Formats: sequence, structure tokens, C-alpha cells
Amino acid sequence: MQHQDALLLPACLEERPQTRPAPQVPVRVTLAALAALLVAAPTGQGPAFPDTVPDWVQQGPVSWYGPGFQGRRTASGETFDTHDLTMAHRSLEFGSAVRVTNLENGRSVVVRVNDRGPYVRGRVADLSHAAASELGFVDDGVVKARIELL
Repeated sequence: MQHQDALLLPACLEERPQTRPAPQVPVRVTLAALAALLVAAPTGQGPAFPDTVPDWVQQGPVSWYGPGFQGRRTASGETFDTHDLTMAHRSLEFGSAVRVTNLENGRSVVVRVNDRGPYVRGRVADLSHAAASELGFVDDGVVKARIELL
């Protein structure tokens, strides 16, 4: 029974929409999706490769030394061997490994600091003959290079 003052609603508003139950997703599918998200989530540990920016870099002319110093004692106390991949530097710690890159041809070599020098103004390092040969500047004697502490 309707009240006399009641408003009549259109039939479309009186009907209640039927709700359908949500489709059932198999538990295995849900777990697989969750596992995929966990595997792909960032861990905060950063990339799996080492830092590409070295802690210490120097650029400038490098030269090589050798024949007159073969067999002599270096500032570190070891015997100089022109056939070893070594370097003289004014301040780097003895035993430090550094990458020296010839900026003219892109060739690089890893050497160990075992001596002090160079004693020629304006140069940043003196390399052994073996290192200069690897870098391809034996004939030139001096080349512009980058030194990176490893």
C-alpha cells in the first residue's frame, strides 16, 4: 500500500542492479603473480656491477723510464725491473693499483706504484718500459694519459 503523498519512481530506479560474484582466480595464479612481483622488486642494493666512477683520477703527460734504472732500488725498496708493469708517482701509496689510459689511442694497462717521480716538471707519472709498450707510446716517449686509482 502506498501513501498518497509518495512520489512514484520510474521503474528503472526501483530495480536493484544484480551484483555478480567476483570471478574466482585460482590460488596458484595469485601466488605466481605475487612471486613474480617479489622477484622483480628492487632490493635497494644497487646494480650488480662495480662503481664505474673511480675514487681518484688524474690526467696529464706521462713518460717512461727504464734502461738506466734497471736493477736499481726504487723508493719503495724493491729492485726496479723495466719488464714489470710498474709506475713512479709523487704521492700515490706504494703498492696501489692504477689504470693508466693513453688518451691518444684509448689503450689502457693496470700498473702498480713502486717508485717516486717523475722528476721532470709538468709530468704526472713515469711508467716502466713494459707499461709504455702496452700503451703504445715507447717511440713517442711522452703521452697524455688518465690515471685512475683502483
